[in-house]
Amino acid sequence: MEVVALEKVEQLALKKIKVFKQSRLRYIARSALASMFIGFGVIVAFKTGSFFYGEHSPLTYPMAALTFGAAIILISYGGGDLFTGNTFYYTYAALRGKVRWPTVLKLWLYTYAGNLIGAAFFAFLIFTTGLFSESSVNGFLLSVVDKKMNLPTMELFFRALLCNWLVCLAFFIPLSLKGDGARMFAMILFVFCFFISGYEHSIANMCTFAIALVLHHPGTISLGGVLHNLVPVTLGNIIGGAVLMGFMYYYVNKPYLEEQELEQEPEQEPEQEQELELELKL
Repeated sequence: MEVVALEKVEQLALKKIKVFKQSRLRYIARSALASMFIGFGVIVAFKTGSFFYGEHSPLTYPMAALTFGAAIILISYGGGDLFTGNTFYYTYAALRGKVRWPTVLKLWLYTYAGNLIGAAFFAFLIFTTGLFSESSVNGFLLSVVDKKMNLPTMELFFRALLCNWLVCLAFFIPLSLKGDGARMFAMILFVFCFFISGYEHSIANMCTFAIALVLHHPGTISLGGVLHNLVPVTLGNIIGGAVLMGFMYYYVNKPYLEEQELEQEPEQEPEQEQELELELKL
């Protein structure tokens, strides 16, 4: 059963909350770090894809999707707080009674703000390198951004819902696997699936849009286009992570979780349980 993996999700959520309680600035910095790791994935994916895009090769998207997997490895092993994953972690922790819902919303807001700061800073760094200054290199990136900014709102929402469902699984499934090799393979496979399917990830889009905006871009790429994409995509990501992952896994595993709690109950005194609950709740 996935109960063991869910225990790890709960523990991870509580560790993140602890960082937030200790220092909001440090929490924002960790969130910025995560989006910059996503930025590295965006760069390697579009840089690789541009070689095939220039030749009109059918391998353009598969190769970009394959190399984008570097981002999830960086986040998983390099640290950082990603908004999309936190929609799952904090929802599950709240349903388990470990954190209050107003605090969950506050944590999401801080994570999103940190991710936005990291995306903007990383875009500035890429601009200073000149790596995407030539049209032969940035053509693929700008063409993808143009399409994303002009898709219908409902399509963006449901693509985002499916995206974060899959991305959260990319973090969740490896928790049950043994060995770093198996975990990395599973993560890269799931990320490949989301990228090649054309789903919408708010933080990956945020990083990609920031890079596109600092380059010489056509008029169809604008701040208005950013809002048109990110608003429904962010909402879709929240539903995918909070409902299809957090609520669903809590609901289907509730009997096993309750049984496990009953087995552990005699091991703790009532006073100790109350103290622990007060310590974990904000």
